[in-house]
Amino acid sequence: MGKPTGFMEFERLSEAYEPVEQRLKHYKEFVQTLSDDDAKVQGARCMDCGIPFCNNGCPVNNIIPDWNDLVYKGNWKQALDVLHSTNNFPDFTGRICPAPCEAACTLGINAAPVGIKSIEHAIIDKGWEMGWVVPQPPKSKTGKKVAVVGSGPAGLAAAQQLARVGHDVTVFEKSDRLGGLLAYGIPDFKMEKTLVDRRVAQMEAEGVTFKTKVIVGDKSLPAGINNDAKEFVSAGELTAAFDAVILAAGSEVPRDLPVPGRELKGIYAALEFLIPQNKEVQQGKANPINVKGKHVIVIGGGDTGSDCVGTSNRHGAASVTQFELMPMPPEQEDKPMVWPYWPYKLRTSSSHDEGCTRDFAVATKGFVDDGKGNVKALKAVRLDWKDGKMTEVAGSEFELPCDNAFLAMGFTNPVGSLLDAFGVEKDARQSAKATTDGEGCYRTNVDKVFAAGDVRRGQSLVVWAIREGRQAAREVDAFLMGTTTLPR
Repeated sequence: MGKPTGFMEFERLSEAYEPVEQRLKHYKEFVQTLSDDDAKVQGARCMDCGIPFCNNGCPVNNIIPDWNDLVYKGNWKQALDVLHSTNNFPDFTGRICPAPCEAACTLGINAAPVGIKSIEHAIIDKGWEMGWVVPQPPKSKTGKKVAVVGSGPAGLAAAQQLARVGHDVTVFEKSDRLGGLLAYGIPDFKMEKTLVDRRVAQMEAEGVTFKTKVIVGDKSLPAGINNDAKEFVSAGELTAAFDAVILAAGSEVPRDLPVPGRELKGIYAALEFLIPQNKEVQQGKANPINVKGKHVIVIGGGDTGSDCVGTSNRHGAASVTQFELMPMPPEQEDKPMVWPYWPYKLRTSSSHDEGCTRDFAVATKGFVDDGKGNVKALKAVRLDWKDGKMTEVAGSEFELPCDNAFLAMGFTNPVGSLLDAFGVEKDARQSAKATTDGEGCYRTNVDKVFAAGDVRRGQSLVVWAIREGRQAAREVDAFLMGTTTLPR
């Protein structure tokens, strides 16, 4: 906890944003970290609640009251140690996690919850500033070799944990840059890629080997998935050369929209727009999709859709409209009904604030051809939802100008050919089948092959990927050594 009476004395202070008119001119982060004094006051709001539900609300079980108290007392270095004890990459989660911990905060029952995410952000930024984040190489080597397929948050977390206990870890990534969707899915204005680069440098100093532009298992990939690979490694080669393999390749297959006109030019899966934009920002390679002066429609109301909105606004789109199939959520959740669980309520992102028309309970019926094979308009209909079922509202059909449409309706499953190449059994959602509890958790049906992150659980949050990477590392260490000192 922080100050015993702090929750009664101090108001919640959110992180400040750079003004819209300024941040639209660049792709850099625009969220301003709390000052030391402000973070101390926010830490003071952490109350002596008895049972810290925030710990369970956090997928990595961050020891939140402890580091809130340490920040309040000015013990920043110790706060960083506590934060790192459960989370390898708070520099990622402190920026892009939706903070389910705050939804579970006891103070949030009848007041604004503790600003946990902003305090986490302040701790890790101060840690880097002060030079406290340093490599932690192992004291001895085990002689065991582990391959990690995928360099997203699950793969990186697993690799770092295993390297620190002495295993030789090699991470294989098919893109030309490490980080998975941290690098190429999330725009730089939400998380600059230097954050990933410095973590990679830390891990290299800890003994991790990274191999980019290498595709594992199968060369064929579905449309809409980034692939910069120049080298191929078969599943057999990997299992023969390593003592254990962790599949952490994410869930990359985008959900498509099979409606008339889908084949028209100007309609893209979201990552076909976002990945080239990240490459433009990072490498100077021009994004082949430019929406300046265009009428943009984003189909899908989640984070990926929000990223398309923010990127389109930075291009200078003439208009940006976002459709969501579900009805508009309430602006305020019914806390007695949902606390401490993640509430169903309207969420407005910084990208929405930059300029976007949002429309709910809308179904896309088709796209209109301009006569030259390009999309010029979108046909839609309004929906009525009752008892969880939707019906089209008679006479509600409408049409909107549309020069570009981005499909941001989520991801259905990992690349099936990767799992097939290893012979990994799939679950009903076509993800890698592996349990997370009990003996043999995170192990697939194939000897030596483990699965963690979105490739196992399906599309999810960065914080869940980190949790699964850490837990899978523990199981791999126990598998290789017979016992393990890594945390559960």
